[in-house]
Amino acid sequence: MRRLLAPLRRPVPALIALLVAAQALFCWRLTTPHKLVFDEIHYVTAARTLMALEGPVNIEHPLLGKTLIAAGMLMFGDNPLGWRAMSTLAGTAIVGGVFAIVWLMTRRTRAAVVGGLLTLVNFMVLVQARIAMLDGFMAGFVVLAVAALGWAMRGNASQSRWRWTLGAVLLGLGMGVKWAAVPYLGYAAIGFVVMKHGDPSRWPGLRWWSAWALLGFGAGVAYAATFAPAFFYAREPLTLGGLLPFQLEMYARQTQVLPPHAYQSSWWSWPIIGRPIWYFYEIADGAQRGIFLLGNPAVMWGGLVAVAACLWGWLRRREVRLGFAAALWIGGFAVWAIIPKSLGFYYYYFLPAIWLSVAIAVAIDRWRAALRNWDETYLIGAISLFVYFYPILTAGALAGPGSFARWTWFADWR
Repeated sequence: MRRLLAPLRRPVPALIALLVAAQALFCWRLTTPHKLVFDEIHYVTAARTLMALEGPVNIEHPLLGKTLIAAGMLMFGDNPLGWRAMSTLAGTAIVGGVFAIVWLMTRRTRAAVVGGLLTLVNFMVLVQARIAMLDGFMAGFVVLAVAALGWAMRGNASQSRWRWTLGAVLLGLGMGVKWAAVPYLGYAAIGFVVMKHGDPSRWPGLRWWSAWALLGFGAGVAYAATFAPAFFYAREPLTLGGLLPFQLEMYARQTQVLPPHAYQSSWWSWPIIGRPIWYFYEIADGAQRGIFLLGNPAVMWGGLVAVAACLWGWLRRREVRLGFAAALWIGGFAVWAIIPKSLGFYYYYFLPAIWLSVAIAVAIDRWRAALRNWDETYLIGAISLFVYFYPILTAGALAGPGSFARWTWFADWR
């Protein structure tokens, strides 16, 4: 057995195994239910319009996420598989991206596997990987961008420049899905200056002005390119002169005051899983089924402890990896306190929730000796919760209409 598992101690085989497992898990029974779920009614409809190049629709968000949904429909048809296929790839990219980030931070395969596994059993990643919504695509691009920007810290000057540019392009593509990716452009610019000042050997061949120029140019060109289909609309085609005014119109749509919603929630409640969302709960495909968007309690709550530990460790010893792990979550979450949205929803926490897996993996790696075997017990607990909640994460067949009570631990979960 040890001989069979030995290759998984190396990063590349371990990453491949994790990616295969993630893709298989996300694709299993992907077409259930055979009907539009939650916000698929908006984005699949928009993708259909985009495929036909009829004209602008769902203009409060950029085009790339809907373009990717349309690409899946072109490959597999206008059916549940076509709607959701590309989302599974985004979910797998998130798992692989977290693995890469943790490995770059620790240089240990075990820590990277822990980060990837916790991302896989995060609950939210599984649900978003099986639905035609925008957040999975946005998160996938941002996670891969962070990995690329971190990868650029090492290597020669040429490698550093093209890896940094790759990260910038990925950030631009993330912005081309949802504007929630925009803050990470600023974080990258600030992070470069702070970390380069601490160690000038990082990002060889780049200075702050060249790094910022590449960041702005790469992200800007990639973002602008995502609007290409709009130039070919049969009705109200976009023009170069209209590109900037269109951004202002998008901003107006993003910040409009919306009527109250049953599932709205305040940003400060998301870390404690204050108001998760039932994406689906009805009879479909011959059975009562449900899709519940919530975070794995072991990851959501344990991750907060890990963020606090990383922050404490950084304040005491100035260990860069601890500070970076804490900053990822703090920056990703705190920005929602100032984003001008009239309503908040739990799925806005998706990207910050992913960073919790990074913080946990880094904290476990840093204090593994003190934890002894408790880290393995924690992992088993997180995986056990994943198995327990799995039926209502994936629209499994339930006993009846009242089955939801088994999994709704608190009143706000109903």
